[in-house]
Order: sequence, then C-alpha cells, then structure tokens
Amino acid sequence: MTAIQPTDAEPAFRGDGNLERVLRSGAFAVTAEVTPPLSCSPADLLGKALPLRGLADAVNVTDGASARVHMSSLAAAALLVTNGVEPVLQMTCRDRNRLALQGDVLGAGALGICNILMLRGDDVAAGDQPEAAAVYDYESSDLIAAAAAMRGDARLPSGRQIAAPPRIFIGAAELPSDPAADWNSARLRAKSEAGADFVQTQFCFDAGVVRRYAQRLSDEGLTEHLFVLVGIGPPASARSARWMRDNLFGTIIPDAVIGRLEGAADARAEGVDICVELLRELADIPGIAGAHIMAPLNEASVPEVIERSGVLKGRPTTP
Repeated sequence: MTAIQPTDAEPAFRGDGNLERVLRSGAFAVTAEVTPPLSCSPADLLGKALPLRGLADAVNVTDGASARVHMSSLAAAALLVTNGVEPVLQMTCRDRNRLALQGDVLGAGALGICNILMLRGDDVAAGDQPEAAAVYDYESSDLIAAAAAMRGDARLPSGRQIAAPPRIFIGAAELPSDPAADWNSARLRAKSEAGADFVQTQFCFDAGVVRRYAQRLSDEGLTEHLFVLVGIGPPASARSARWMRDNLFGTIIPDAVIGRLEGAADARAEGVDICVELLRELADIPGIAGAHIMAPLNEASVPEVIERSGVLKGRPTTP
C-alpha cells in the first residue's frame, strides 16, 4: 500500500471541520471524549455530549472501548452532527475487515463526519465477551493509508474510483514518553507518513515529560506535519488514578499527583484542579497543538475543566 507522504506545501485536500480549522490556525485545540451508551436512546448519548457543545472543538465517540458493546460509534457520531456537536469518530480495526472499514469511511463522509481517529482496538480478551472473534484485517497504519488514499486520490485501495471522496481529517493514537537518548519516533513517523493529520495521546499527567517529548518530536520534524494533542483528564480519586496507571498501557501519572488526591478533602474537586492546571501548562508548550480530555468516571467535570482553564479565552465560540 502506498503511503501518502507529508510535504511542506498546503494540503491538497482540506475538510470543513472546526477541529481542523482551529489546529491549522495555530490556536490551542481542546477535544473531549464520551463513551456511547448501552442504549438505543439518543437522549442517553446527548446527555453526555451536549454540555460540551460550544466548549470542546470536537468530541470523540469511542468504538467498543475496552472491547465492550455500546451504541455504534458511527451512529453516535451522526447523532452528534445533527445536534451541533462536531464528532471525532473512533474506528477500530478489531471488529471489521477492510471492506467494512472502507465502507464506514465513506458512510462517515456521507453523514457529515469530518474527523476519524483510526485505532487498532482493545483486545477482545479484555472485554465481557472474550469469545468474540477479533478481525485485525488491517493494522491502524494500513487503515490510515487506505483512508488517506480514498481522500486524496478518490480511489479505493483496489483502484476503483470514488465518485465523491470523503472529506476527512485523519487521526491516530500515540503513547507519550520521556524519551531516552536512543528513543526514536519510527512508530509515530509511520503513522504520519501513512497520512495521519493529528494524534491524540494516552494520558500524561507530567508536563515535564510532555515538554521533553514535544522537543524530541520537534527536533525530528514531526510537529511540522502532525498536530499533537496530549491526553489528560480529571481523576476522580487516588484509587482511580492508580488503576489508570496500572491498567491503561502507556499512562503516565506521577506519584505526586496521586499524593495530592490522597491528601485532598474532596478528591473529585482536587482532580478537577489538577486537570485545569495541567491544561494551562500544556497550552504553553511549543509543539503541543492541543489537549484531549478523557474522564470515563468523571465526565460531568469536563466542561468545568475547559471553562476554568481559560485556554479558549479570546477565541470565537465553537459552533
């Protein structure tokens, strides 16, 4: 499969999404995340998402996170579009073969979904139906490359012509790290060269690590072509923070953060304070284009985090 190579020129194809406009303008972007409900009721989804309208530049909808069933991410993203919330559709390689994934990319475009985050997907062994068959016909970089070709060349990987190509902003996931001297960016570079426009990282609660990580990415020229959004969130308790660090691969949470939560009279409020402080720090780090706020046990706190941080001050209201 031929990868789409980044260039210094203006992108030949540009979508219509708010997230892309914000990032290309040089403003610090803020995305958030909701898990679609185990429900057929749109109200159960919109109750989580609508408080983020006008605050988050886009809202991710997960695709079978932790290998557990919920409302289809494609359906959830379409519901957000019709209710004035720009989605980031998460699409995993775990559950569908390449034909279905390519069809969903076209379907997303038809539904007005302009951002897709392409992921490998959590192992089915982690879920509540471990007997399910995992597909993995594509790895995430293969899906990124296929979608980039569909977007840029208006063709399927088979060569068939697409009458109206998808207008999508392509995302990938990444694990932040405190880079050692021999660290290299091969994994992230492969996703960039495949056609990714932005990345959202796993949780990182250490601004010092982010600064060093961003500097290395900048030194290697990656931030010239790739928008990096760092994953953060308001931890609900010290116990929750420990669980995240121990069970979510690649999560970085310093002992000092857990200590603050342990010593707080109100751990949930302290978690919000921690997230607000970190969001402000990230906004001042060169090479970091934005933050991605995840709060699986504390979703109701995310609007407060964004508002209190002040990072959107002076920017036009998100439509």
